[in-house]
Amino acid sequence: MLDSHPSVVVIYHCYPHYRRAIVELLAQSKRADFTFVGDDHEYLHSVETASFSPNVRFHLAPARHLFGPFMWQWGAVRWAICSRFDTVIMHAVPHWPCTWIGAIAARLLGKKVFFWGHGYLSRPQGLKGLIRRLFYALPHQHLFYGRLSKAYAMDLGWPAERLHVIYNSLDLVVQQGHRKSITPAICRALREELFGNADTPVVICTTRLIAMRRLDLLLESLAQLKRQGTNANLILVGEGPERTKLISQAERLGVRVHLEGACYDEARIASLIMASNVTVSPGRTGLTAIHSLVYGVPVVSHGDPDDQAPEWEAIIPGKTGSYFERGSAASLAVAMRPWLESGAVTEQTRAACIDVVERFWNPEFQCGAIERAVCGDPATDLPVCKGKGSE
Repeated sequence: MLDSHPSVVVIYHCYPHYRRAIVELLAQSKRADFTFVGDDHEYLHSVETASFSPNVRFHLAPARHLFGPFMWQWGAVRWAICSRFDTVIMHAVPHWPCTWIGAIAARLLGKKVFFWGHGYLSRPQGLKGLIRRLFYALPHQHLFYGRLSKAYAMDLGWPAERLHVIYNSLDLVVQQGHRKSITPAICRALREELFGNADTPVVICTTRLIAMRRLDLLLESLAQLKRQGTNANLILVGEGPERTKLISQAERLGVRVHLEGACYDEARIASLIMASNVTVSPGRTGLTAIHSLVYGVPVVSHGDPDDQAPEWEAIIPGKTGSYFERGSAASLAVAMRPWLESGAVTEQTRAACIDVVERFWNPEFQCGAIERAVCGDPATDLPVCKGKGSE
């Protein structure tokens, strides 16, 4: 039976800047009333938080970092059990104790509980897998970022109609505006400004400069390509503890790198991405992939689904990017070469990249999927086969 007009509270530790667009859309929903709860800062101080218009009903629930990945947010429990709401959506992170408490308490009070998150990134195994299975059994239904997570959950016995794939998103409307305003001439001028040469291909990666992103592997692959006669410059957008090591490695290998630093100016990010031939995410990719594809630039990342984020599904080999063998510099070099040797991004590739974002990975799609879920509509999407992308 469909819920006529549910009252929904969405509980996050905080809302990062890239959540602004979807929150603003949900706040305007005609099918449900949405209220948003979270802190006004990121508890590890690594991500800029969103600012909302007065139309968004936002309530502060301070979060406190305990140790490691653990965090305490008692307000998450208080709002989960608040009598004003019949539906609770919680950001699904298993090492946050208040999420467990809030979800259990809400269910005991007869509320409908959803988890919004990555879901299963791999098949659960061992003690960690058991804990994740227990955690993901807490809600009535899930709002997953990707179809592979849904496939894993179905393998564990979850009915398909309770697993809603909502994908993930950035601010598509703002990005469309920047995309239209940036011309090939602007891109050539930017290459000239950064490297003194507009003709050499450019690789970009937008990510925190941390070891798990394997940017050392990217530098080694670019050095291999250079020795093989394919030269490319590199743009790194982000900050982190690996910065000094990466500078030293680039100098040793003879790879030209522009370190942009942390950047939240979307116009600047758009111009940097569109001035590039390809985005390379040598470790686990996430919204980095969507950020690149929305500007028509293909993405290369490794092809191991058990060590990937859901946004990996937007890479369609040969159309919107390529896969390489995880951890292999030689394989990464092979995967990058076609995108560097083809000159500028072709119109066919550009159109394919933009299309996959404008069909699935955007706030409008997310908003519609979430509305349908909280109003009682069963999920009707089909799970993806491994490595197929969002076709």
